[in-house]
Amino acid sequence: MNKKAQIQQITLIGLVVNIILSVIKFLIGFLGNSQAVVADALHSFSDTSSDLVILFGVKYWTAPPDEDHPFGHHKIESFITIIIGFILIFVACAIGYNGIVSLLEKNQPQLNWIVTIGPLISIFVKELLFKATYKVGIKINSSAVKANAWHHRTDAFSSIPVLVAVIASLIDPRLRFLDQIGAIIVSAFIIKLGLEIFFTNINDLLDTGISKEKIIKIKKTIITIQNVKGVHKLRTRKLANYIYIDLHLEVDGHLSVIQGHDISEQVKHTLIQTNPKIIDVMVHLEPERNF
Repeated sequence: MNKKAQIQQITLIGLVVNIILSVIKFLIGFLGNSQAVVADALHSFSDTSSDLVILFGVKYWTAPPDEDHPFGHHKIESFITIIIGFILIFVACAIGYNGIVSLLEKNQPQLNWIVTIGPLISIFVKELLFKATYKVGIKINSSAVKANAWHHRTDAFSSIPVLVAVIASLIDPRLRFLDQIGAIIVSAFIIKLGLEIFFTNINDLLDTGISKEKIIKIKKTIITIQNVKGVHKLRTRKLANYIYIDLHLEVDGHLSVIQGHDISEQVKHTLIQTNPKIIDVMVHLEPERNF
């Protein structure tokens, strides 16, 4: 199964699960008078939007390089991931606002024990969905799929304070306000994750390079290759979850063009083999500098 098919398969599974889960939690929250469970249902439903975004975008970012896009279409994946971050933040703000407004109301509704079923189902199902989705994201090295996996896990995590809040409210009616507090905590957690996803992928769109520590590691790898005398002007840029590298390689100036070319190819092959995220290395060959 190719990369596109794997993304579509796990995302479709997530879409179906999210729709079913959001309907169940919404009905339970509505019938049980729980703002937190209704908010949790809306969070589950927000996952369907990110699923749809991925299903729409995957055919574009997995397209091979062409004449107009010689470096491929990987940045579309970063753009799609940013949209997922926006969705998370928007939904979280709506959940938080609703929780604050409800908290200010004088008459707090009496909860029903049925509301505990929604969060319990969500914690179990969404954690399984997170693991399955994240495994695919790691396997195919997709930032969008991994972001969507975290979208699933936030649903599982957000159900924990919801569950605690509704149980406390059911045990002691004076603690009914905890239901709204739970919804507000959920929103804060989701906003934090959404911002992290957003800024990480903004940097990718801006051609941000990898860390200095990783560059030092790459240089050490290059220096160990036979007949390499030095390396400088090593530059990197990220495209979604992939890395492009260009560098200036120093070799003995008396070597033939063929020998220099073979060394360059060995450097390129070694870097790609040691890091699957590196998809291309441009080597500028130079004679060894003796100063």
